[in-house]
Parts: sequence; structure tokens; C-alpha cells
Amino acid sequence: MMQKALIVDDDSGIRWVLNQVLTEQGFEVVEAPDLATAKEAVKTTKFAIIFLDVFLPDGNGMQTLESGVFDAPVIMLTAETTFDHAVEAYRAGAMEYLPKPFDLDEVRELVERIKPKNKSKKKSKEQSRQKTEAESEENKNVILGKSQAMQQLFRIIGRVAASDMTVLITGESGTGKELVAQELHKQSPRANQPFVAINTAAIPAELLEAELFGHEKGAFTGADKARSGHFEQADGGTLFLDEIGDMPMALQAKMLRVLETGEVQRVGGTSSKRVNVRLLAATHQYLQEKIKAGQFREDLYYRLNVIPVHIPPLRERRDDIPALAVALLDQAAIELSIDVPILMEDAIDLLQRYDWHGNVRELKNVMRRLAVLTPGASITMSDVALALGNDEKQSSEPETLGESVHRCIKRYLHQLGYADVQGMHRHVLEQVEPPLLKLVLEKADGNQLKVSEMLGLNRNTVRKLLKHYEIEASDYKR
Repeated sequence: MMQKALIVDDDSGIRWVLNQVLTEQGFEVVEAPDLATAKEAVKTTKFAIIFLDVFLPDGNGMQTLESGVFDAPVIMLTAETTFDHAVEAYRAGAMEYLPKPFDLDEVRELVERIKPKNKSKKKSKEQSRQKTEAESEENKNVILGKSQAMQQLFRIIGRVAASDMTVLITGESGTGKELVAQELHKQSPRANQPFVAINTAAIPAELLEAELFGHEKGAFTGADKARSGHFEQADGGTLFLDEIGDMPMALQAKMLRVLETGEVQRVGGTSSKRVNVRLLAATHQYLQEKIKAGQFREDLYYRLNVIPVHIPPLRERRDDIPALAVALLDQAAIELSIDVPILMEDAIDLLQRYDWHGNVRELKNVMRRLAVLTPGASITMSDVALALGNDEKQSSEPETLGESVHRCIKRYLHQLGYADVQGMHRHVLEQVEPPLLKLVLEKADGNQLKVSEMLGLNRNTVRKLLKHYEIEASDYKR
């Protein structure tokens, strides 16, 4: 049976972020914006873990915890990160104290601590497949990402979803703009109403108006009966207009009028109809440049850009690639009814180094290709290179030494958990200097004079470094 988690916080952004992490960890999540809702939830549901904010609209979470209402491990959430506050939380019976803003990896670690240990390590193949299918279906439309850019995106979605404000989603092709729009709808009060999506660039200009606003019988050749448009179909719900930047100028004026009046008029019609629609728009283009070129109305831009949401390209959040690749590979294996192959470390490394000009859409296609073409039970770097095919050769310039160092140090610090390591400069140097010395020694055939010249250091310094790291120069003579 799936474990349940309760999130008690009046900040919808915090609830949304925690919901994503807990869902990713296999929990069924219940959200409560106040203590009253939380108290009702614990009366009927057994929770494995509770995230509880201190300051809530109808009371103090710390005092409520002390009263013994919550019969589950509780993690206190608060923006007040004082030592006294932390001590108070533990005295109240909290399992842990989590200051805001928190790192998502901290949440994952806390969750792991309360998960029950699996008494039986053996599982039948069918049980494993059923579990994978359930997880795949559950995560199919979940936006994954632990990078800072994605965490910020999650917070924005959480805060904006509950409103009716118009949102303009920007980002390169393939970044998942429609997925964000779907999530905004799913988390909104309109979740049970229609979500209608239309790609304005995929419909001929002469037909787009009728698609959006509908038409009356006989309005044009082929209009043998009246038909409602997407605005009417989305009444009460959400309308998502993808690639809004490609909308013809003449139609932009009509779109502006709809946004201003809340009324639509069918093509060939004589009267208007009021619609209650939340509008979400998206584009991969830079609309301000199109405004300067006279290709997009400035007044419409400001109507659409009430809440701007930007999705970063995959190459700017390479740390998210491993988790995305695994999730997409699982999905592909389920859809194709095959066993899930294992991604080897060198394969993941190549996936992270690739530039992904097609972003998540391209990654999804490559993972499907790997699921089908990989001959064995594991996917290696050579398998990935083969799946990338000619696209790999068309990748941008190889990353510079500085970029490689930045990526490696970032990963190393992440492994340390960004702990308060004293003497970080020396700590990093001690990881970098030995391989540098060894490589230069190989190049110089163990000649310390050549090593000092190549490194730009005096010979005594080189000798001290070799002694410090217990490296024998003679071992590198041919």
C-alpha cells in the first residue's frame, strides 16, 4: 500500500515543491493550507510523515505539535532559522527542523529515514514490473528537476496556479511548455473543468480564427453547420495557446478584444458570447524583438505577460539530465512492454555532456531509441553515442577546461552536501593537484625540471608537492 504524506503550509509554492518531491519518492500526498484542514485529515488518514509549518493562518504549528494531535514523524518548516527556534522544535517532538528555503536533497534524505526497510529483497519479475508501471504512470506528467532553476520554476508554478492570472510561458522548443501549462491547470481551482490546447503555428492562418472563435453555418465555403471554437470549448476551464508568437497580426487584434471584454464572436456571427476562460500562452520566440519588427502587438504582449514563466533549456540544467533520462527510459520500457535496461555511469556522463538542442523532447526520443536498440541489459556510453548518431557530431563545440572543472567541482560539492567544510580552497586543490602532477610527469618522462617548466613553478615547489602527495617521479620514467 502506498504511504501517505501530509503537507501543512499556507504557501502554495512550498506545498507544490514538496508535493513534487514526495510524489517522486512514491508517496500519496495530501495538502492542507491551515491547521483546521490538517486536523480533519489526520482523523481519517494514517500518515507516514508530516511537513508542518510553524506560522499558519489559524494557529501555531509548534504548539499544535506539542498537543499531540499528529501521530506521525513531523518535520517542522519555518523561515525563522534561529538556534532557539530549532531547539523549540525538537522539544515539541519534531523529528527534524527544516529552515526555508530548503534544498530538495535535504527533503529526500529525511524521507528516506522514515521509509520502512524492505524485509524481503526478493521480488518477482511481475511485481517489479507492476511497481514500475505504477511509478511510470504516476510520474508521466510530473515535471522533474532538482536544479536551482527548476526549483525556482516549481515555486512560481505553486504560487501562480491558484490564481486566474494570464501566464506567458517562454522557453526553447522541447523544454516542456505545455507540460507546465497542464500543471498550472491541474493545480488550479479549474482542475475539473476543460483544458484545451491549440498550437497556433500548426493551423493555417485563414482557419485559425474559426478554430479559436468558432463559426456559424455558411460563414465560409465548407461551413455546413455551426461550430463552437476553442474559447467556448474551454469555458470554465483553461485555454492554452502554444506558439502565440506566430499568430497573424489581424488575429492579434481580435485576441486583444477577447482578453479585454471576455466575449467572443463566431466567424459569420452577429452577436457575442461571454466566456470564462483562463488563458495560458507560450512561445519559443523573443516577443519584444517581434514587437520592434512590427510583427507582434505591444498591447497584446502586455496583456499576455501578466505572469512570465521561463523554462531553462536542458543544457543549462545538466544536473537534471540523469533523473530525467531514467524516468523517460522507464516510460519507454513500459510503453514498449520490455524490461528496463540500466543506464551505466559512462552513458549518463555522455548524456550530460551532450547539448540537447531539442531539449527534453530530444532526450525522450533518444531514450526510446535506446530502449529499443540496446542489445543487452545495460546501456553503455557506446550505446548512447550510437543512439545520438549524426546529431552528436552536430553538437556545439566541446566544453572548455573551465566548464569541465566547473561541472566536476559542482558535482563534488553536491556530494559533500554543501557542508561547512573548513579550508575549501585547499580541500579542492588536494583533489586537483595530484592528477595534474601525474599527467605532467607522464608528459615529461618523470623529469622534474621539465615538470617545473611546464607548470611554471620552481623546482623546489614541485619537489615539495611530490613529497606531499607521495608521488615518485621515477615511476614515470620510460
